[in-house]
Amino acid sequence: MADKDDKTPMNVSGKFYVDSSCIDCDLCRETAPDYFCRDEDEGVSYVCKQPDSEEGVEACMEALEGCPVEAIGDDGDE
Repeated sequence: MADKDDKTPMNVSGKFYVDSSCIDCDLCRETAPDYFCRDEDEGVSYVCKQPDSEEGVEACMEALEGCPVEAIGDDGDE
């Protein structure tokens, strides 16, 4: 389970976030490319845009559920 106290600093504010346990597997960026980006320097994913539609929320939830290390959280700042 993602730790909201361990969010990577690149995340934009909002409901979804990625924590430091990310292993840069690319699944979230493939599943929801409009919302997850890669930090080239750190080699991790982060939330670069919060979803603003039900379709976007569904894509982010699919990424969260598929994350192999549970690095994506949905209990961030609303």
